[in-house]
Amino acid sequence: MGTRRRARECALQLLYMWEFNGALDPANVESYWEEQQADEATRSFATRLVEGVVARIGEVDDLIRQASLNWRIDRMATVDRNILRVATYELMAVAETPLKVVLNEAIELSKRFGSEDSSAFVNGVLDKIGFMLRPQKRKQ
Repeated sequence: MGTRRRARECALQLLYMWEFNGALDPANVESYWEEQQADEATRSFATRLVEGVVARIGEVDDLIRQASLNWRIDRMATVDRNILRVATYELMAVAETPLKVVLNEAIELSKRFGSEDSSAFVNGVLDKIGFMLRPQKRKQ
């Protein structure tokens, strides 16, 4: 598994922990990293994603709300919501990652960790967010 793919998976798991516990306890995070045996590049990128989502949660969730008209964010499955958060933040703040890569990686995460319908849901929402944030890159 590639470094960034693994980092996105770790970010998803850490955000799930954050949402479940209401905070990220440093001792729990350190235990998580010890258990994962992730290299420094994986850990660094995952931390960048998690800290970015947490710092900009209002903006990230607003974009998700705009793109998912008939879904309240609090009614989404926790896994789907956090996959969307990771991908939305990456689209917002990690310009070097192509739109297509962000979409594909999020869809793969949803297939691995979500329900049977998660990948279609994540794809639909992120396609709209991608158009909002990177309209010039949509065809690439």
